Order: sequence, then C-alpha cells, then structure tokens
Amino acid sequence: MLTSGKVVEVPEALAVAPKEAVNEGARAPFLISGDGRHIFYYRKKDGLFVERTVHGKERVVAKGITAYAIGEEWPFVSYDGSFVVTGTSGPGLGVFVDLRKGKAMGPPEKTDAWGLAGFSPDSTRLLLRGERMVVFDRALRSRLRLKTRLAPSALAGDYTTSAVLVGEGGRYRKVRLLSLRTGRAGAVVSVKLPRGQYIDDIDFDRSGRLVVRSRTATGVAVYQVSRRTGAVKLLKEIERPDAAVWVLPHDDAYEPWTERK
Repeated sequence: MLTSGKVVEVPEALAVAPKEAVNEGARAPFLISGDGRHIFYYRKKDGLFVERTVHGKERVVAKGITAYAIGEEWPFVSYDGSFVVTGTSGPGLGVFVDLRKGKAMGPPEKTDAWGLAGFSPDSTRLLLRGERMVVFDRALRSRLRLKTRLAPSALAGDYTTSAVLVGEGGRYRKVRLLSLRTGRAGAVVSVKLPRGQYIDDIDFDRSGRLVVRSRTATGVAVYQVSRRTGAVKLLKEIERPDAAVWVLPHDDAYEPWTERK
C-alpha cells in the first residue's frame, strides 16, 4: 500500500518457498527499503531475488540468491536499497551486492564468520561483527576496527558512533553509545517507552538522531530518543492491518510485528 492509500499488487512475488526448496512452504521474504522507494522479492518464474521500484522494471540482485535457499539464507537491505547482504544459517554472511555498480562480492577478509550489525544511514558504510567490530566501505575495504565486548546494533552517519542495546534480549529498554574509534562507551540510558513496550529495532537517522521502533498492542510505534536523557518523542504510530503478514519499510526478513499472532 502506498502512502496515498493506493494498493499495488505484486503477483510475480513468491509468497512461500517452492517445492524444490530446502524449506518448502516457508514464508518468502518481501522487503521494502527504508526510504520506501524499492521493493525486493523472490520472483515466481525462476526463484531469483529481484529489486525494483513500485512501477519500475525488475533487476536481478545476484544470481546466487535464490528461493531454493529460503530459510537457510535471508537478505538485508540498506536504507536506500542500494546494497544487499545475505545472512546464512552457517552462521555468517554470504553475498554482498552493490547495486549501484551491479557488483556481487564474497565476504571480506577471506572469512564468512561475520554478523551484520547495520548500515550507515547513507548506505556508504557497513558495520560487521566478528572477532572485532569493523566498519567497511561499499568495496568491503576496512575503514575502522575495534576490539570490544560490546555488540553494537546501529551505526551513525559519522561512521564512528554506534548504539548498543543493554539488557535481556527481546526486552531491551536501555541503550548506550560506543565510539568505534576510541572504544569509549557512554553511560547507560533508560529509554522512556510506555509501560509494556520494548526496543524492537534501533537505528540512527540521516540527521544523527537515535530512532527506535517498538511493537504495540495495535501495531508499531516509532520514537526519536534523546541520547542524554532517554526521553522519547513519538514520530509515527502504525496500526496493524487485517492481513496474515505485513512488511514495513526498513524491516528485515523477520520482525516481531511481521506475522499476525
């Protein structure tokens, strides 16, 4: 559904993994870039993972990303839809695709033992988690690395500031900032979300502001968070539609609010 309220059908997108797939019948990822301009899906006719604008032509992301591996690998998309990374059940990362250049690459530094911590808001940097936290550019050249016990979940537009969630997985309500250049961590700040809500997703916007998404009883709420006090400002509230599955811009392949319970 577009912001205008118009509904655009995508009949060429697979809804579930095909019979020949490793995980037959598993839900097929359908992704929307954070800017809302690009959609990504597995194509029915050949199982390839493709990208297009709502009214544009399809473009194959990489021939090595196919519907037959749904559930064994899953795609992540940068905010502007120009870079795609696949996670694998290995665990680790598989294919890195720069769609601006039409170039697919293997994991950097001759190892797939990475986890994707996030993209910078302008999609020019990737933060990967391995033995060290490493900031890579789009050509997968190392720009900054830090050995730390902390596990950042988001990278700011200065390419050095990161956000670390603090607490029990799935019930996060605290955050701290970490400098990837100096290794210095800021104070732990309690995010003042409404009672019963938790941080389900955290990121920096293009202005450097910290933004979180939180599942609510009726859908999802998006908040701007003060780095210093944890005070929140409601930016948007989205009510869940009456649908089996729904996907929001900037969602990963699975989010806590994706499927109807």
